[in-house]
Amino acid sequence: MDSTQHKKAPYALTAPGVLLFAALLGAPIVMTFMLSLHSYDFTTGIQADWTLANYADVLGDSYFHKIFLRTFGLGLLVTLICVLIGVPEAYVLSRLSSRWRSIFLLVVLGPLLISVVVRTLGWALLFGGNGILTMVSRSLGISDGPVSLMFTFTGMMIALVHVLVPFMVISVWASLQKIDPQSEDAGLSLGASKWTVLRRITLPQAMPGILSGSIIVFALTASAFATPAIIGGRRMKVVSTAAYDEYLSTLNWPLGATIAVLLLLANIIIIASFNKVIERRYAKIFE
Repeated sequence: MDSTQHKKAPYALTAPGVLLFAALLGAPIVMTFMLSLHSYDFTTGIQADWTLANYADVLGDSYFHKIFLRTFGLGLLVTLICVLIGVPEAYVLSRLSSRWRSIFLLVVLGPLLISVVVRTLGWALLFGGNGILTMVSRSLGISDGPVSLMFTFTGMMIALVHVLVPFMVISVWASLQKIDPQSEDAGLSLGASKWTVLRRITLPQAMPGILSGSIIVFALTASAFATPAIIGGRRMKVVSTAAYDEYLSTLNWPLGATIAVLLLLANIIIIASFNKVIERRYAKIFE
């Protein structure tokens, strides 16, 4: 094989996967974007014209501003809570013996073995006005009336954290597995405290896992549908449920496609910016 063929070999080997990816993911995205450029009439349906009016409507309407802010605020809070819970959990897992690690890793990943709808319905039973939360608060004398977190921002946040913490744990745990234990032992032998070793040695090396886990959690939260639809309902809409309503309730497919495209673009911009900022600054923070 000459040098030219050797250089082309990687492209030839990856071409089938790229084409499959483009067909399964790229084509629907392009079709959704094309659909968003059409107008809609409630009497005649989707029009054959080309317009940016849908984007102007969404970007200029305070109703959609509120929904997008709620969605990304929810994503940031869920990501932060998942970091606060998942990083210590992953650290403890990495320090356990192989026997106990397998047991507790199964416990951590257990929620992923159950359908997200089933898990969310479980939270709905807990959060409902006649649920366990109300019974506990009455038995403790905290409240005489029903206590409900259904159709609230807090309820959505708790349910999403429960769903997405395992993704953070897996990402951070994978990074911690690559850390050489001798580097921590060296720090301790040189007189550093355990907190200093954790802050100056372990945490910076775990940052790639925290970064990747944060990106995964944020992206999944911002695009989540089942949990916000069940817990949030129509009172607490997010972008995904707003797009769903436009598609199936008002049948305004172009407007629903516009919302979906803007959500995708916003996710890409936020995640790319977050990635750059963290990669540039996290090393300086822990110096």
